[in-house]
Amino acid sequence: MPIKKDGTGKRWVEMEVLVPGTPEQVWQAMATGPGNTAWFTRTTIEERVGGKLSFNFGPEMGSAGEINLWEPPHRFGYTEYEWSEKAPPVATEITITSRSGDQCLVRMVHSLFASSDDWDDQMEGFEGGWPGFFAVLRLYLSHFASLKGASFQAMRMTDGEHLAVWKRLTERLGLAGANVGERRELPAAPQAFAGTVEQTEQGRKQRHILLRSDEGIALIGSYQMGDKVNVSASLFFYGDDADKRVAENEPRWQAWLKDTFAAAG
Repeated sequence: MPIKKDGTGKRWVEMEVLVPGTPEQVWQAMATGPGNTAWFTRTTIEERVGGKLSFNFGPEMGSAGEINLWEPPHRFGYTEYEWSEKAPPVATEITITSRSGDQCLVRMVHSLFASSDDWDDQMEGFEGGWPGFFAVLRLYLSHFASLKGASFQAMRMTDGEHLAVWKRLTERLGLAGANVGERRELPAAPQAFAGTVEQTEQGRKQRHILLRSDEGIALIGSYQMGDKVNVSASLFFYGDDADKRVAENEPRWQAWLKDTFAAAG
């Protein structure tokens, strides 16, 4: 869906996803630190208007903001002030609406006010990046919502044509040609992980493969950013030892991506 604009300078993107669960369960996943950490990225949230929140995407990568809308279990909003260098603040509003069959419709809107299109690529990046994580959210609510969750993201920016980078990534991880419903196993390095392929995406700018095991989820992806490609691995673990598994595997993935892909020039 393209970026929307109006005469005041407001620009926004909006997304919707249908997920299992009651509004209270979905609110827990969307509007709390432990909930976000279980399906998106390591997050802290002060649960009130005026409260602070922060998203940690890895070493020296993160974003912070302030909550300006807090109406449990249906509406949650916040503003991030330093999400991109010299960019204006971006506001996010999340609405949770009950649907039949123990499901909820989640609507997310990112908006900012700008007099130019300097940040349109980043806004499109928001829209392109969410579908993979929304798929993780659905799996989390379906299979793991009652368990403690922990997660990490390992990323590497590299030069090269996107398709070639994607082929290298999937071949090295034993995921080349993966189809939904297949069982695939990642190699011992960076991490032994066996699971069912739940989703694949093969767009020109965004590619990912989603695996689910009995104990966790792996989201392996790549994203075209100008003449560079961002390669990423997001791992989600559930159960009492989730934190331990994050501590063990995060440095392995960071080292593997560094060894496998040259740094972008």
